[in-house]
Amino acid sequence: MKTRFLGKGGLQVSELGFGCMGLSFGYGPGLAAPEAISLMRSAHEEGITFFDTAEAYVGNEQLVGEALGPIRDQVVIATKFGWKDGSAKTGELDSSPDRIRFVAEQSLRRLKTDRIDLFYQHRVDPAVPIEDVAGTVRDLIAEGKVGHFGLSEASAKTLRRANAVQPVAALQSEYSLFTRDVEAEILPTLEELGIGFVPFSPLGKGFLGGKIDANTDFGEGDIRKTLPRFQGEAREANQRLVAAIQSLADRKSITPAQVALGWLLDQKPWIVPIPGTTKLHRLQENAGAAHVELTSAERGEIGDVLASIPVQGERYTEQMMKLLDR
Repeated sequence: MKTRFLGKGGLQVSELGFGCMGLSFGYGPGLAAPEAISLMRSAHEEGITFFDTAEAYVGNEQLVGEALGPIRDQVVIATKFGWKDGSAKTGELDSSPDRIRFVAEQSLRRLKTDRIDLFYQHRVDPAVPIEDVAGTVRDLIAEGKVGHFGLSEASAKTLRRANAVQPVAALQSEYSLFTRDVEAEILPTLEELGIGFVPFSPLGKGFLGGKIDANTDFGEGDIRKTLPRFQGEAREANQRLVAAIQSLADRKSITPAQVALGWLLDQKPWIVPIPGTTKLHRLQENAGAAHVELTSAERGEIGDVLASIPVQGERYTEQMMKLLDR
């Protein structure tokens, strides 16, 4: 698999990463440890060198540390701080300098490593000046505990303020054919500042894979059970977008997921999507998107589809939307 650079500091990663969250958090019960570890090692065999986790994904960092320990020098590990007591379920944030340092030490221990390659603020904390956050991570970088600084779901204004204190290597925010909020202001700002972009949920939390329909039942512990665009009429309306992507995929003899990931990779050379999965065949399918090439006509066709089929429903609940940095 080819590689791409995130930011100006030389952080080189595979052009597709692996989002590890769903292995233990967010989409139901996840996988047993042996299966999760095996899947991450299979991802590396597919050429993936960029693995994304977080303090808030309960048990996830331990799995990542166990899986990647034997190949630590061949991979890039990203993790995140920013939730009070490490739990995203409360909706309370804490990016105080002391908390950032505490999370760094705990993450290093759980990951069984001496460095965090990319350390993200998981959500912008309005109670802590972003300059203080950036300064704390800058100090951790100077101490050799962290390699690069990242933000997640940050506004253009916040990006500029943070980058002035400590260069930001990457912004991680949601971006896909299903969620395109970042196109108006965020992407131009990233390009101007030389910051890489890491789209999470690049397959629309599975929707763009074409396997979710009106009869799909999201079980307990699956965040999609409460998200507006996965409910009732919105879910039904959004099937039109998936059907249009399926039509293009069929003509190219690839899958809808590969169209969606290929489209993201085609947007900018500094975009690195991080699809996640719990299934080996999906991992291999996603990795295959690195070989997808879109013609100018196909790009235009996708643009026409996006213009004519607006996505219905918010991507988060009202409470979750309030935590975004606008």
